[in-house]
Amino acid sequence: MSGALPEGANGLLLDIGRISGRYYLRPAFRIRVHGRERVPADGPLLVISNHSSNVDPQLVIGMLPRRSAFLAKAELFTGIGGRFLRAIGQIPVRRGEIDRTPLTTAVGVLKAGGAVGIFPEGTRGEGDVGAAERGAAWLVRASGATVLPIAIRGTRKPADGKRRWRPRVDLLFGEPFALKVGPGRKGLDQGTEELRTQLAALVQSLDDWRGEHGFATP
Repeated sequence: MSGALPEGANGLLLDIGRISGRYYLRPAFRIRVHGRERVPADGPLLVISNHSSNVDPQLVIGMLPRRSAFLAKAELFTGIGGRFLRAIGQIPVRRGEIDRTPLTTAVGVLKAGGAVGIFPEGTRGEGDVGAAERGAAWLVRASGATVLPIAIRGTRKPADGKRRWRPRVDLLFGEPFALKVGPGRKGLDQGTEELRTQLAALVQSLDDWRGEHGFATP
């Protein structure tokens, strides 16, 4: 498997973090993973996921069966925690600012055959992928990476703000797919909508499955 990461990252430390992310949340959640065998073992891979809770990145990084560098909000990269995130190869992004540095770093990882993760919605919300930002499509166009969608449900707090006792959490790995993103803003917008549609459909399929089995959607 390819372990390409940003320059200066410590792969062994990332592996320790992945193991932690895989197991330390289990006392709080009943975690089930579906379709992990669909993850390509090597080659450039752009992982896209819906986002409705702070634990989503930890779950995806932990459950993904290969090393990955995720684009995360720069506010997290402070103090000891921030140094740890940089050491394990995660990439800070300043929201609301034009900065190609994190995207260029991510493209470098992809072109080296690594995996990069991004939450196309840009921030936490309902997690239904009603809207998406252009970063994911830009990365596909710049790198030619295969896209892997992941749907997460069960991590979001209910509307009353009270966490249920060990809620059921499902991660569904979708089928990887190739995407041709055309030139210019029009191509970027079309590519973004295709990514959004694919991811939203996967989330909806997971919602349907959870509904049929009596599990809450958030």
